[in-house]
Amino acid sequence: MGEKVAAGAVDLADRQEYRAKLGQCLEGLGRLLAERRFDRPRNLMGLEIELNLAGSDGMPRMLNKQVLQRIASRDFQTELGMFNLEVNIVPHRLGGRVFDQLAEELRTGLAYAHRKAGEVDAGIVMIGILPTLGQQDVVSANLSDVDRYTLLNDQMAAARGEDFALDIEGVERLVCTSPSIAPESACTSVQLHLQVTPARFADVWNAAQAVAAVQIALGANAPFLFGKELWRESRPPLFQQATDVRPPELVNQGVRPRTWFGERWISSAHELFEENLRFFPPLLPICDEEDPLKVLDEGGVPELAELVLHNGTVYRWNRPVYGVAGGVPHLRVENRVLPAGPTVTDVIANAAFYYGLVRALAEESRPVWSRLPFEAAAENFTEACRHGIDAELLWPRPGRSGGLARVPAVQLVREELLPLAAAGLDAWHIEPVDRDRYLGVIEERCKRRVNGASWQVATYYRAREAGLGREAALAATTRRYAELMNAGEPVHTWPVGFPAP
Repeated sequence: MGEKVAAGAVDLADRQEYRAKLGQCLEGLGRLLAERRFDRPRNLMGLEIELNLAGSDGMPRMLNKQVLQRIASRDFQTELGMFNLEVNIVPHRLGGRVFDQLAEELRTGLAYAHRKAGEVDAGIVMIGILPTLGQQDVVSANLSDVDRYTLLNDQMAAARGEDFALDIEGVERLVCTSPSIAPESACTSVQLHLQVTPARFADVWNAAQAVAAVQIALGANAPFLFGKELWRESRPPLFQQATDVRPPELVNQGVRPRTWFGERWISSAHELFEENLRFFPPLLPICDEEDPLKVLDEGGVPELAELVLHNGTVYRWNRPVYGVAGGVPHLRVENRVLPAGPTVTDVIANAAFYYGLVRALAEESRPVWSRLPFEAAAENFTEACRHGIDAELLWPRPGRSGGLARVPAVQLVREELLPLAAAGLDAWHIEPVDRDRYLGVIEERCKRRVNGASWQVATYYRAREAGLGREAALAATTRRYAELMNAGEPVHTWPVGFPAP
């Protein structure tokens, strides 16, 4: 999101200049696409995980600066809140034993980070929303001391012109306000990147949108926020509301939110970048010195810095990404749907299921998005966020008869989507042992109807039944979660509740 952003006032004229540069960048992107300048197929994937810092008491620790100094690795970076970190895994080629390799790299890196965090009485917790977070923790003073976060917060607050309003009604209802975007820092996610050619981009993006609800149903891991039990995956409504720069009048006019599922299937990557420019005003109108059209005229490859920066302030659940590596441009689909955790095995299982499934769906002769209305995909996404592993989703009936059926997510996965994911992993040339191990984790989750959210809720209620108050029960649940996360067995095997004293 603009690593080189410097804090400072934004002049009104900056926006007009920036908008003009955005138009040049979009034209440059169009030329690159027309001239077929993009990277050849390389089967590259990437992985980022946002993390929480919590102490041995289960409470958040505002210590990312100190922890990062101790970790001293470029793989770990700041995130929005002082209790957040992010770990980035270098791109890998899909194939062979890549998932076991990724799991080993993650376990090694996270164990090292956890040890270093322990030097300041903190620890790494992979979870969608830390259950012990309170409103007092997500305030402007606890935003990471990074210029781009400060400027982004200032610009979003100014665009809204009033406090951000949170109103999420689930099992319980949460209503509160915030003068800053700090509540968004409660959301910690996994981002899965897949490099694709321009010709395949639309099919992969459409496939990713179609299965976003399934990913949430299987992987939900954020049932609590500010002491309230809300949706099984409370990150999406929180993220949308915490970044919503629209006052109520603009909502009533139908202005799109910056955190957005979208509203249609697409036929090219260019459409998504063009939509960004058409619908969303610049938040960080910072111009680069590059003249993208001149660079193209001279046979070079432009960085399209303004387009990239603007794209980073539109929070699609499947985001298009333009990048340049080794002087060659490429496109990626960034899947931002999943919460972090619960374990490395669960994260890798979610990744294997996603990469296999989108490969298979993108190559179907009669693709699912030609039979599933986009509105149904969006409805499925909300349904999955609300109900997690117990969600029922609209899905095209098999055969030529057409129409939609409402199917339990676990049934849909076991009967239809797991075989597709297996076929997709075979097409990536993933070794059968990796394929079967990680898809087996998904199958067991479905059989037992257990994911991170269902375990958290069940364990929280055990604590309440044992006589603990709400805050103490959430802290006990968080401590037990961290203990089992570090033990490493996938969440479907976790015992509910607490071991006998």
